[in-house]
Amino acid sequence: MATQTPSSQLITVFGGSGFIGRHVVRALVKRGYRVRVAVRRPDLAGFLQPLGTVGQIMSVQANLRYPDSVAAAVRGADAVINLVGILQEGGRQSFSAVQANGARAIAQACAAHGITRLVQVSAIGAARESRSAYDRSKAEGEAAVLSLVPSAIVLRPSIVFGPEDSFFNRFASLARMLPVLPLIGGGETKFQPVFVGDVAEAAARAIDGTIAGGRIYELGGPEVKSFKELLTYVCEVTGRKRVLASLPFPLARLQARILEIVNTLTLGLLPDELMLTRDQVTLLEIDNVVSKQAKAEGRCFEGIGITPTSVEAVVPSYLWRFRKTGQFDTARVG
Repeated sequence: MATQTPSSQLITVFGGSGFIGRHVVRALVKRGYRVRVAVRRPDLAGFLQPLGTVGQIMSVQANLRYPDSVAAAVRGADAVINLVGILQEGGRQSFSAVQANGARAIAQACAAHGITRLVQVSAIGAARESRSAYDRSKAEGEAAVLSLVPSAIVLRPSIVFGPEDSFFNRFASLARMLPVLPLIGGGETKFQPVFVGDVAEAAARAIDGTIAGGRIYELGGPEVKSFKELLTYVCEVTGRKRVLASLPFPLARLQARILEIVNTLTLGLLPDELMLTRDQVTLLEIDNVVSKQAKAEGRCFEGIGITPTSVEAVVPSYLWRFRKTGQFDTARVG
């Protein structure tokens, strides 16, 4: 492998057209790798082509619920990255099917084809004993990957931010629509927002072979902020004066149940910004930050030589569209 150049290597990226995926693909093609993007809808992944040179990026059809399609996407690859994940269940797209069994199918295909470089992107908080189905499925996926491919690398980011994120964009949209924003659990939950470009760089370095395998890395940004602090920041950046109202966890679960019923009755037509599930409420009961153990053992950004990017350095560059006068707003934040 040491004599191989990036241009001679093919990397299969499952979920390469998603939010994190497009940045991972960009990081890989900049290094010269050839990239095979494995997605359910290859016809919707054409926007990735300009990221590389002619023929450097190709899209193929793959569905994690169908092992044969996974095996076909892996065949001939030198390394594999799995980025597939869902925030809420719907139809046959369950946490178990996608994040546990899906990860296992990819690992099985890698083992069958002798692929030892496998990167599994999970999430901070993944634990088999968690009360959250999301976290349990992430942990099951990690365990399957490390069992079948012992040299695999697992990356656990905190909430990921960037131009297409579903956190800052979501709450900026809510601040534009609603006079009051809910602080679930009083807004005390701690987060360590991480820039999507930094996560992509970590994944690319894992493929380069500069990160030790067989380990779980926890990725967090330079600052720990509470949910309340993050919503306050969103309002400041977008120039919206909104009331932040505390919503106790029991009431939040009740609200989530009602929204789940409404979403079902409307055949899934409830806007994503308004959707809240009981499992997401459960996730908000646990701080989402890099553990002291991971820091001590160097299983974090600093340990792999990456200086994480701050929220303030990036978020204002894409939340301007939520201001009352958009890009013509001359207000300054910070």
